[in-house]
Amino acid sequence: LCSSAKNNKQIVMSRSVLFKCIGNNIMLLTKAFRKKFIIPDFEEFAQQINKMYDSAQRQEGGQVADYIPQLAKFNHDLWGVSLCTIDGQRHSVGDTKVPFCLQSCVKPLEYAIAVHELGSEHVHRFVGKEPSGFKFNKLSLNEEDKPHNPMVNAGAIVISSLVKMMEFLKRMTGTEYVGFSNATFQSERETGDRNYAIGYYLKEKKCFPDSADMIAALDFYFQLCSIEVTCESGSVMAATLANGGICPTTGERVLSAEAVRNTLSLMHSCGMYDFSGQFAFHVGLPAKSGVSGAVLLVVPNVMGVMCWSPPLDRLGNSVRGIHFCQELVSYYNFHNYDNLRHFTKKHDPRRRSDEDPNKSVVNLMFSAYSGDVSALRRFALSAVNMEQRDYDSRTVLHIAAAEGHVEAVIFLTEICKVNPHMKDRWGNTPLDDAMQFGHDVVVSVLQEYQRVYNDSDSPYDTEEANTTLETLESIV
Repeated sequence: LCSSAKNNKQIVMSRSVLFKCIGNNIMLLTKAFRKKFIIPDFEEFAQQINKMYDSAQRQEGGQVADYIPQLAKFNHDLWGVSLCTIDGQRHSVGDTKVPFCLQSCVKPLEYAIAVHELGSEHVHRFVGKEPSGFKFNKLSLNEEDKPHNPMVNAGAIVISSLVKMMEFLKRMTGTEYVGFSNATFQSERETGDRNYAIGYYLKEKKCFPDSADMIAALDFYFQLCSIEVTCESGSVMAATLANGGICPTTGERVLSAEAVRNTLSLMHSCGMYDFSGQFAFHVGLPAKSGVSGAVLLVVPNVMGVMCWSPPLDRLGNSVRGIHFCQELVSYYNFHNYDNLRHFTKKHDPRRRSDEDPNKSVVNLMFSAYSGDVSALRRFALSAVNMEQRDYDSRTVLHIAAAEGHVEAVIFLTEICKVNPHMKDRWGNTPLDDAMQFGHDVVVSVLQEYQRVYNDSDSPYDTEEANTTLETLESIV
């Protein structure tokens, strides 16, 4: 193909070669062509993101963190935003390829990995789960002499004694860029007096596991804070959390569902330093900020976002990052409580512009009435519920059986595996209709299908049915 491409403007391939090329990605391609991704009109969505980026870029306040020498060297004007949806849709704008250190943004990732590896019960023997109400680097413990939560320095230092990280972070980014800044690590070591004080305080209170070395845990904590990502790779990390622990670009399960749920809960309540309550109130999404200027934002079941701009406000959060997050939820209904009834003023990028359930049912029924198997196949590939009912509670199988379309009945039963026992408003099943109209071949097909059918075989248990990979491959 490559050699012929050099000599010809067009490449022609046979049907079998085409199927071989796209076979492993049939679900992805089907969703793309049918606009079934989580954000159907991604181009329009990306344009809105660009406008929000421009709005945030005009925010000139804030100071670059200077208590860690390596962080103080970053340009005040750097500003990037990347997002990755749970379907792998990507958009980046600004300085999204510049590496920066995760700093405190590593804390939720560290905690998630610890819970995934060791279990929630074991991890919370050493660290609490409540907001502290104090600065993130304060020497304080809760009433049980544990760090208040994993999002403050004390909690992150204790968690550092429990886990190994780098391989997990690589898998969370789908093997995209994850680096290490040795210069930042050395700066952290040399200027981390407060963290050393916290470490010795934790040791005095016996907060570490018995086998843990406090100095080694501190060193590891400094190393974790010095891990580098870009906005692009960081957005995939956030999307892995949004996708329940499954990396959207590789499909690999990296974290357990429990680890992700616990992590998002803590990010929502404790993730933004002393601004956590305000952020939860106004933005209503799990997020974590770092003094490098990063803001890792998760929109559960939709997407992950990584914002980065070094200038910080007085609480240690990125000025532009906070503004962008606020703009995002002011335009889109991503706030946790925007989906309450009567909250209809905001835009929902997940809504399909061509959604018309009545039209879908009519077209589906007409395809069955005319015996158009190709049209039925297109509906099935579009993840349409093939057990939808019309105004008489008749299903597609009722119509096809009553009209005697054998091929359509075979397609609906053998490929779509629809329920043959559903009754219309007169109490008739598809088999009853076939018998009433004297379609003997259809009768025999349905009788054999009913003999082997089990209710659990139907892929249409929910209102929005999801066609399985097996079904899609069979259809193609």
